[in-house]
Amino acid sequence: MTHATRVAVGVDGSVASEVALEWALQEAARRGWSLDIICSYSLPSFTAASLDGGYAALDDTAIRESAQAALDEAVAQASDRGVEVAGGLETGDPAGALIEATSSVGLAVIGTRGGGGFTDRLLGTVSTAVPAHAHCPVVVVPVKSKDDAERVPVTAPRRIVVGVDGSPSARIALAAAIEEAVLWDAELVVVGGVPLATGSGVLPWLPANIDRAQLLADVEAGLKVIVEEVRAASGHDIEIVSRVLDGSGSALLIEFSTAVDLVVVGSRGRGGFAGMLLGSTSQSVLHHASCPVLVVPARIQREEPAPAAFPWES
Repeated sequence: MTHATRVAVGVDGSVASEVALEWALQEAARRGWSLDIICSYSLPSFTAASLDGGYAALDDTAIRESAQAALDEAVAQASDRGVEVAGGLETGDPAGALIEATSSVGLAVIGTRGGGGFTDRLLGTVSTAVPAHAHCPVVVVPVKSKDDAERVPVTAPRRIVVGVDGSPSARIALAAAIEEAVLWDAELVVVGGVPLATGSGVLPWLPANIDRAQLLADVEAGLKVIVEEVRAASGHDIEIVSRVLDGSGSALLIEFSTAVDLVVVGSRGRGGFAGMLLGSTSQSVLHHASCPVLVVPARIQREEPAPAAFPWES
């Protein structure tokens, strides 16, 4: 499938979607892409037994008008930003509408109110389901303040961090992070995590007498090789800082998210219920990051290559 040079953003009239719209506008304007604004609505469903009359026809006029108003307002906000804008009102599940849209755009943007409780992970939310099943990279933009009226405004990313563990999906994420850093003239830091802590670490089987500092140095040397390979393939001669630290990848990226403007993670694209319930590095970061997160699915490499605007997809 062809990933067009368009950005898709989901809106619903909430503060979270307003923040996502602003991020999507910045990305579209910077890239010279067009913007698709999508608003999806659905009616609550009831079984016949749950209604006193046995069956009732629900009039969706008021709900549709409310959704249309939210869409019109978003289109109006975007109309004077120098970006070609198209609005679309969809019926059905918002996550499903956005996932479908990702098959024909180059980037999707969604907002989230945050929270990250067990119910969200079990049942899934738009911010969880879309990155898990998307056909293109997805930016999830959190509302940074609990007080909506005092939320931190969206700014262009100047500091970007990407998590790399040597896997193919991480290499794809690194390539995407390089493109974002070049696009925004941003600083780029590549982080690898090696959980060495005794007892609670993932590597408790390591001999007690092992030189842990040397182990971290060895892993960092390997990380630098990967970084150089991906940077050379990207064709961009930019400065990249590599760091390997003691800790899990998700915990480190969540900590970095408090000090940077964008976190980039890869996703192996397995998705599905198990992925949402059990979690992964990308899911954990999505639920707890303090800044926007760009999730780059590995599946884009298995689909038809995209235009040169997204080199990591070729």
